Amino acid sequence: MKFSFYIARRYLISKKSRNAINIISFISVLGVSVGTAALITILSVFNGFDNLLTRLYNSFDPDIKIVAAKGKVFKFDDKVSEKLNLDFIEEYSLCLEENAMFAYDDKQIVATIKGVDDNYKNVTGIDSMIVRGDYFLEYQNAFCGVSGQGIAYNLNLDVSFIYPVKVYIPSRTKKISAGMIDAADNLNQSIVYNAGIFSIQQEYDTKYFIAPLSEVRRLLEYENEVSSIEIKIKKGENIKTSLNKLTESFGEDFIVQDRNMQHEYAFKIMQSEKWAIFMILIFILLIASFNIIGSLTMLIIEKKNDIKILKSLGAEDKTIRKIFFLQGLFISFIGAIVGMLFGSVLCWAQIKFGLIKLGTGGSFIIDSYPVAMQAMDFVWVFIAVMIIGLIAAWYPVRYITKKFSEVS
Repeated sequence: MKFSFYIARRYLISKKSRNAINIISFISVLGVSVGTAALITILSVFNGFDNLLTRLYNSFDPDIKIVAAKGKVFKFDDKVSEKLNLDFIEEYSLCLEENAMFAYDDKQIVATIKGVDDNYKNVTGIDSMIVRGDYFLEYQNAFCGVSGQGIAYNLNLDVSFIYPVKVYIPSRTKKISAGMIDAADNLNQSIVYNAGIFSIQQEYDTKYFIAPLSEVRRLLEYENEVSSIEIKIKKGENIKTSLNKLTESFGEDFIVQDRNMQHEYAFKIMQSEKWAIFMILIFILLIASFNIIGSLTMLIIEKKNDIKILKSLGAEDKTIRKIFFLQGLFISFIGAIVGMLFGSVLCWAQIKFGLIKLGTGGSFIIDSYPVAMQAMDFVWVFIAVMIIGLIAAWYPVRYITKKFSEVS
């Protein structure tokens, strides 16, 4: 093996009699390097978007969310409260959601009103996403709330303590009778002042208006019902372990979800897209690796006299194949290392300087493409490149050296 390694290394760095072989070898290394750099860069960009999406979700969604397995709401009584007396829970918040009609001035829309208690801002990061006004739910005995930016836009709503937002929800208990003249008589109404506007992403900004839990309960004619319990886990605690313990504690009547489960579809799409692009780039890299076949083929043809000399000195066919096989692996290895270094530099430059911008309109959450390098991406890319190099080296070595052996 040492002999084969030594000869292969000499063939790699030595000058060939035909300059075309040197050029093709260089192109082979360059092709593998560019493909590897592209893989590292694209995967890192996907990681960046994945982290951005997670960070946006984290500002609104809790670490763990508990909902009823059947129905929209469940009673929060002492029995349920006792199940939350666990060491790994830092805080929890009670929430109640329902669709409602919002009216402001002459505009009306249907959105979701989310009633929350005082702990909600501690469980999530909603107060950090306020772009106008402040986050509070009560001011001088008046009910207040915060609206998503999309709702504020559709209602032409501003932060105001003069003109309130009117909220309408159909009554759960009143029955429409023949003598009821106006359908509005069947609606429960509330007046809420808009204290702030939050901006997370379109899914939330156009859907949610956050208001006090007590007022939403009054509108829905509930006493102690909630639609979810949102939990913040203590720092350093394992989310999966906490999830399993809560699932065991609450039983089959409840569904316990971590953040990935709360947005399972979105995260699956992100991962599917990432690996789909990975496979496409692997295919392109496979095509680029055909240069390795050409380079090895020409090198074997050039070294046919060396092959004869080595055989006359007692070298076996297996040893000769190893020489050229290692030559192909060297090309793949050098291309992979150079490509990963170049890809790392590109990603670092994007993180540090934001070279490639998302746009000039100013409507994006971030200015430039997000990038996040992950060690496992480098590992998988290196393995993939070396496997491709192994395949590309095996073909010419297996057949062409066999042909020369038969001729000699």
